[in-house]
Amino acid sequence: MKIFFIIIFFLLRSCVGGANDTIMRRQSLRDGDVIVSEGKRFAFGYFSPGNSKLRYVGVWYAQMNKQTVVWVANRDHPINDTSGHIKFNSGGNLCVYASANETELIWSTNVSDRILEPSLVVARVSDSGNLVLLDPVTGRVFWESFDHPTDTFLPFMRLGFTRKDGLDRFLTSWRSPDDPGSGNYTLRLERRGFPQTMMYNGLTPLWRGGTWTGQRWSGVPEKTLKSIFNISFVNNQDEVSNTYGVLDASVVTRLVLSEAGILQRFTWNGREKRWIGLRPNPQEQCDDYAYCGPNGYCDPLSRDTFECICLPGYKPKAPGDWKLRDPSGGCTRRDTTSVCRGREGFVKLKRVKIPNTSAASVDMNVTLKECEVTCLRNCSCVAYASAYYESEGGPRGCLTWHGDMLDTRTYSSSGQDLFVRVDKAELERWNRNGSSRKRRLFLILISLILAVMLLMVIFLCFVRKRQKSKRHKRSSKTFAPSYIDFGESLRFEELQDKARNRELPLFELTTIAAATDEFSFQNKLGEGGFGSVYKGVLENGMEIAVKRLSKNSGQGVVEFKNEVKLISKLQHRNLVRILGCCVELDEKMVIYEYLPNKSLDYFIFHEEQRAMLDWPTRIDIIRGIARGILYLHHDSRLRIIHRDLKASNILLDNEMIPKIADFGMARIFGGNQIEGSTNRVVGTYGYMSPEYAMDGQFSIKSDVYSFGVLILEIITGKKNSGFKDKFSNLFGHVWDRWEKGEVTEIIDKSMDAETYDESEVMKCIHIGLLCVQEIVSDRPDMPTVVLMLGHNAIDLPSPKHPAFMTRKRRESNDGGSSSGVWLSGENGISVNDVTLTSVYGR
Repeated sequence: MKIFFIIIFFLLRSCVGGANDTIMRRQSLRDGDVIVSEGKRFAFGYFSPGNSKLRYVGVWYAQMNKQTVVWVANRDHPINDTSGHIKFNSGGNLCVYASANETELIWSTNVSDRILEPSLVVARVSDSGNLVLLDPVTGRVFWESFDHPTDTFLPFMRLGFTRKDGLDRFLTSWRSPDDPGSGNYTLRLERRGFPQTMMYNGLTPLWRGGTWTGQRWSGVPEKTLKSIFNISFVNNQDEVSNTYGVLDASVVTRLVLSEAGILQRFTWNGREKRWIGLRPNPQEQCDDYAYCGPNGYCDPLSRDTFECICLPGYKPKAPGDWKLRDPSGGCTRRDTTSVCRGREGFVKLKRVKIPNTSAASVDMNVTLKECEVTCLRNCSCVAYASAYYESEGGPRGCLTWHGDMLDTRTYSSSGQDLFVRVDKAELERWNRNGSSRKRRLFLILISLILAVMLLMVIFLCFVRKRQKSKRHKRSSKTFAPSYIDFGESLRFEELQDKARNRELPLFELTTIAAATDEFSFQNKLGEGGFGSVYKGVLENGMEIAVKRLSKNSGQGVVEFKNEVKLISKLQHRNLVRILGCCVELDEKMVIYEYLPNKSLDYFIFHEEQRAMLDWPTRIDIIRGIARGILYLHHDSRLRIIHRDLKASNILLDNEMIPKIADFGMARIFGGNQIEGSTNRVVGTYGYMSPEYAMDGQFSIKSDVYSFGVLILEIITGKKNSGFKDKFSNLFGHVWDRWEKGEVTEIIDKSMDAETYDESEVMKCIHIGLLCVQEIVSDRPDMPTVVLMLGHNAIDLPSPKHPAFMTRKRRESNDGGSSSGVWLSGENGISVNDVTLTSVYGR
């Protein structure tokens, strides 16, 4: 009877459209045959990775332009030719044979003891990427590839182990891009002590993802985007496992342990047909396992030159080695006799990755206060922490350490509290130091505020005096700014001379042409008034971006020379890095580092990509841009005004670090000059300050204005120009909500509210409004802006009406700003030489 139902089942399936996702009991797959999941998302069959000629059996994404394999059956036993066969054996196992005669078994599911009726079993690949051995009528699963992962962690897979059958699900890297064999690196959930994720190189710990805190893994500082992922962690008598789901089925993502020992999440960008890599782990030196040795912790933000510090109550075991930056010996107790006399206490370290929990004791049934009492009663207890944080109930459970503590580090905005046991003298010393540090910080902050206020008053008086003088004496014929325009003075022959003198590398045209595949359309990243930008790959594998000046461009020759001269002199983490130039025949090109995540506008102005930006990422981008502008205005050898700051000119690297780009419009000031004028207004509508758009007057405050526009766009996810509302631009909308006390309504709804502190977002909106005020002298300068963006809150002045709103501008008698605003719309301003670019990130 059961066989009858199976026959009817597969007849109906074949009538509906065929069973292309299933291998039947009597069916075999030869090399070249492929089965595809019902929704066409995954395929199963034979493949050869990279440049290899060997054949493997596995699962890969079915519709990617480049094959991306997620699971391999015979990873350590490849087939030498194309004679392989996939079929069921008499016991109901799915097997891979080296040839059709079935003499050499390569791989098998090996579950015969659980298959009651081998004649009824089938194999099917699902839309989740899981290859399943099952009974098609009852749905009973006998075996699945998700229980035997290779290097990829897909949504709805489980990572961890079950206690009953001892099955351990862990990731193992490939040996190389051409060899999917079991590599040196593994990622697993530890069985010993309190569960935690660990990455190994062979048997040596390499990186620790830490314990599950209820919100994130303690060793992964980024908070998971709950609007995209649904993460589940199970720790009970049956199993310890971690899995994650994707709330939006259109999001394609995978977590990969690479052959280099890097754990990284990738998300598929359907529009560009490529994978976007997010923050890799490990990323920095403090991520290396036990980098500071036993009882030491790593602080990447340490004010000292060395990031390793001993835990409270400990001292370097070999001080001489620490002076030589070798902390591997770790730390030892200052005094082992005075920590159990009833007079000791605990020092709280904030925002840390708690120490290795493989030897820690755990009690999930006590509170944090009870945990302190328990630790205090046991003389061998050296530290304690909560085991878990509930979203509503707060800290839960108790972890205690009774020996050396390994692999502790601090974070700037995440982590847990760790309570370290110290004697009375040490506790008093930490309390004094803490109070002293607070007083010093308070005094430093007050001094900085007073200094900034004094500078602002002096600067305001200077500017007002100068403005009054200009109104009486200024003439367009006599005005002669003292900025240095390298664009006019630098000849292309000089560029070649500088390259030969190693001041600027010079690339040959044939090299760039080969790297960009003869400037093929497939490698084109975007274009603007200057010409086009192409992606290229040099012979050594380095990825580059090539900015190619159009031969018939009326714009760009001066900007090209200006940009090469300028950016070759600048070195900063938040400025795009120039690699060289090419000046040959009629070709004029600038070669930059390639930044894979394109430009800021690609993320903030697109619904799908914007959801990937949580608040910590956005505030890091805002602060990075601010630091880059501060460097241009004050910290570089030259005082530089960019004049074209906009979202498309902010590029993002693979770690989402912002890089300011496109210095073709920039101007350099000599001496102490901070402003100038021009008869040729260039820039992008929506980002230009009013004094520049109307009168051609530009200054460091022009860039401050553009930065304010960027802040508001990043927070709201909306463009300033072309804003569709009762207001003609974003400023009017934000200002209206600000005056009504409803400013929280403008915060981008795609940003998970749990990822940000509302007061911090409000402070950034406040700073953005200060930057876009109409009168130049009302806007803060970049040192003040960077100070405002710091973690320590300060009192901010109240913003006045932003520029470009709905009424004509007027000015008060004393030269200060009034409540008047600029006229825009049907009878508003027009700027004849504004460029409207549509350039993709490079």
